[in-house]
Amino acid sequence: MKMTSLLSRNLSVIIRPVQYRDLNGMERLHQESFAANTPKGASVATRQMQWLRQWYGLLKFLSWFPNPLKYSFCAYVAEQGRTLLGMIKVSPFNRTGTTWRVERVILERAADKQVIGSQLLRYCFESILEARTWILEVNVNDTEALALYRQNGFQRLAEMTYWEITSDLLAELASSEPDLPNLQPVSNADAQLLYQLDTASMPPLVRQVFDRQTQDFKTSLFGALTDAIKQWVTKIEIVSGYVFEPQRKAAIGYFQITLDRKGQEPHVATLTVHPAYTWLYPELLSQLARIAQDFPKQALQLASADYQPEGEEYLEQIGASRIEHTLIMSRSVWHKVRESKFVSLEGIQLPEMLQGLQPVRKPIPGGMSWAQQTQQVSSDRVVKPNSAKETVAFSRPKSSLEASNKPESTDAQQE
Repeated sequence: MKMTSLLSRNLSVIIRPVQYRDLNGMERLHQESFAANTPKGASVATRQMQWLRQWYGLLKFLSWFPNPLKYSFCAYVAEQGRTLLGMIKVSPFNRTGTTWRVERVILERAADKQVIGSQLLRYCFESILEARTWILEVNVNDTEALALYRQNGFQRLAEMTYWEITSDLLAELASSEPDLPNLQPVSNADAQLLYQLDTASMPPLVRQVFDRQTQDFKTSLFGALTDAIKQWVTKIEIVSGYVFEPQRKAAIGYFQITLDRKGQEPHVATLTVHPAYTWLYPELLSQLARIAQDFPKQALQLASADYQPEGEEYLEQIGASRIEHTLIMSRSVWHKVRESKFVSLEGIQLPEMLQGLQPVRKPIPGGMSWAQQTQQVSSDRVVKPNSAKETVAFSRPKSSLEASNKPESTDAQQE
């Protein structure tokens, strides 16, 4: 025991990208993590590990050169000797890459979680230079993770509540006809409208941290092909739409629902409503329920933020159940561009220091012509030391200057 503890104490912790031999250790860490205690977290971790084992070779190949899927799996592990102590997975949150997201931090139970977790976080902060802001989502009951993130500078941004609507309740909601006369399908031409709706639906601080632009609501050709292949492989279908207001020429409501055609997983929906049109919540939920009726009967899961109180009140009113309560936290990062140089006082020139005392404007020339000025300058430059007129013109009787000028004149004549 003493040799083992001494050996582990002498070995340094190495942080490196994930390799294929780390998948078994990562699966063990997932099973021991706090997220595995919840039904949602356990199912998500299992599906992600199966997906990672299946597509690891392709994801590793795509991470070697610039492409839209370069950061689809960006993860690092902390290793001491041959022991895996922890893992962190990050991804860009927006298209510009100014905001990155910490998807999960999983640590070994026997390890010092605060130290290893801080090393993993700081490694990402220092290595990903384009990230100016970091965000993450953590369960409010995960006290160890909350302590780790607060220790590393993360602060509360918003609170999220995840709801589940049963299949029977969905059938009841589908019985009513939704009043949505201007329901439109989503395309790239509507990206500006969706960006304006997203901007209006959240407070300024959240909007500044998310830093979404119009291009975040567009789908490229490569992305469309990738989504089509993913839907075909995983047997899911994605339906989206938005409500258009013709008078204001703006989008006032948006929804997206991911439907499981195999009937093994619950349907997942995203709902965004303009704060001035909260009456859209019942109508959009009825529309989602009617869409889900054409697929196997499963529950519907969706999230609401604390800055959308009307949506949470309606979900409580219809009888939806809370399944998880999380906290969104954010942290800003400033990278040092270059080192400051030492400046000595000896190398500072006085004219450079007194630049503020220099005249701002050039002197305005008078009415004299250039020819007259040049003639006057040339005539002034002619000096006649032996002229008597010059001595008479500059002589001042009864002045001390006259006595002092005489020896100077004799010296000039001698020279």
